[in-house]
Amino acid sequence: MADTSPAPTKPSQPDPVPVIVARGVRKHYGSIHAVDGVDLEVRAGELFGLIGHNGAGKSTMFKMMLGLIPATAGELRIDGAQVEGGDFRAVRRKIGYLPENVVLYDNLTGTETLDFFARLKGVSPANNAALLERVGLIHAAKRRVREYSKGMRQRLGFAQALLGKPRILFLDEPTTGLDPEAIRGFYAILRQLKSEGVTMVITSHILAEIQERVDRLAIMAAGKVQATGTVQALREQMDLPLWFDVRVAPEDFESVRNVLAGLPVGAVEARDGHIAVQCARDAKMTVIAALATLDGKVRDLTVREPSLEDVFFGFSD
Repeated sequence: MADTSPAPTKPSQPDPVPVIVARGVRKHYGSIHAVDGVDLEVRAGELFGLIGHNGAGKSTMFKMMLGLIPATAGELRIDGAQVEGGDFRAVRRKIGYLPENVVLYDNLTGTETLDFFARLKGVSPANNAALLERVGLIHAAKRRVREYSKGMRQRLGFAQALLGKPRILFLDEPTTGLDPEAIRGFYAILRQLKSEGVTMVITSHILAEIQERVDRLAIMAAGKVQATGTVQALREQMDLPLWFDVRVAPEDFESVRNVLAGLPVGAVEARDGHIAVQCARDAKMTVIAALATLDGKVRDLTVREPSLEDVFFGFSD
């Protein structure tokens, strides 16, 4: 998937109106509570992440939001329609879905596969060639799916999710099997869709991949939502420490240690011409002010925020 979309000069702001609303949603399989009282809102035009360990309830939530399985209790509304109500049939035509495990017919070509899914969805196949072009598969349009690699199958699955220009997209581990170039192209398409007002919910185990790309996210564990917010808001909520990477000459290491003595810092570790300093979030400016007194001895300074992985384990452990 070639990255042909223009780089946005200013990120679009999601509409505050919720398109997806879950209230007290539960899904029980006997004594197993796969989803156990989830409250959730996804706003119009938002790229929303849903992360959690295997078995946290993410895929079950997707299936209930798509109307594939009924909820045991609670309320689910998509675009104002109750999922188990009569109005949901019309809403479902606006939805695209890429499952975690894409199952396709090996004896069909790429073109025939999209034509098949277009008929199932009741949309014209006229734009199928453009869709294959968009996901980087036009060169393989006439090849049998049995000849496709895992990444090519994933891209074909993405193309079927885009059939009919959906206004809501559910993407379950969508970059599985994709190489770095294809991942870049995939997120370029998502940026373009977002600029068009499409609402998207994405799950991924590759947290670094979505960290800078989602507007907000929810962390699930044991069938419950543990936290919801922007990555930065969740960092602040966890109050995880920051790390400074200070580059100085080896002979100035002691000077750095001396100016930091007595300040609210944790570990101070020397590594290959760098000093790594851990500090509490509310001490950041104090530490920067102390380092500024070193009269040019600091050659470079990098502040590392806690990663989404750090935040995730803080909420889910």
